[in-house]
Amino acid sequence: MLTIERALVDQIVAHARADHPDEACGIIAGPAGSDRPVRYVPMANAERSPTFYRFDSQEQLKVWREMDDRDEEPVVIYHSHTATEAYPSRTDISYAAEPNAHYVLVSTRSDEETEFRSYRIVDGEVTEEEVRIVESYGA
Repeated sequence: MLTIERALVDQIVAHARADHPDEACGIIAGPAGSDRPVRYVPMANAERSPTFYRFDSQEQLKVWREMDDRDEEPVVIYHSHTATEAYPSRTDISYAAEPNAHYVLVSTRSDEETEFRSYRIVDGEVTEEEVRIVESYGA
């Protein structure tokens, strides 16, 4: 199960809506081994595409080094789908390289409703998980 603060969910959704019709992407870092997403890091979609996302390699290197320096890891890796449901595509599955991460997908295909779903992707196996949104981690 992914437990995440509402403020972080709101930031992810706002990023997805702002980048629409292109896919948005980024991570939420957290203390290594904690499984607690705390630091929102929006990233640029190097593809600038409505159907595909890719972190810019230079930006990704900088962000991953920063996480190493802070003893963090990518707890959430997120991106949006602009015309389809919030479910990992074959490409998303093939690029999933962080077995401990929660892969969050946001669908912006509807103006009225935003799908926000989380998955574990390990060795090509996709498992949807419950998302528990809290006001704060102390709640």
